[in-house]
Amino acid sequence: MTFVITENCINCKYTDCVDVCPVDCFHEGPNMLVIDPDECIDCTLCEPECPVNAIYSEDEVPEEQQTFIQLNAELANQWPVITEVKSPLPDAEEWNDKPDKLTLLKKEW
Repeated sequence: MTFVITENCINCKYTDCVDVCPVDCFHEGPNMLVIDPDECIDCTLCEPECPVNAIYSEDEVPEEQQTFIQLNAELANQWPVITEVKSPLPDAEEWNDKPDKLTLLKKEW
């Protein structure tokens, strides 16, 4: 089992979750984070730290967010590991809970 970062992280990119991860399984993209499913140890520490509730246990990812399970695995292989807390994106609060953000995902730096 692993944890998955879903759509609400797009254009927010809070990194509170990174600080509590004991295995450095977070990867940083231009406008969101993902979790490497091969590194995640299912410790549950990250989920409550996400201020926008974008992290779910793999078996609890909402139906409309299922594509993010594969997306996390794919992008974790492309993006660098992030191990330190950084500031969220400048307009993160404005993007919280906005629907249909998948088209805004930037996969390349």
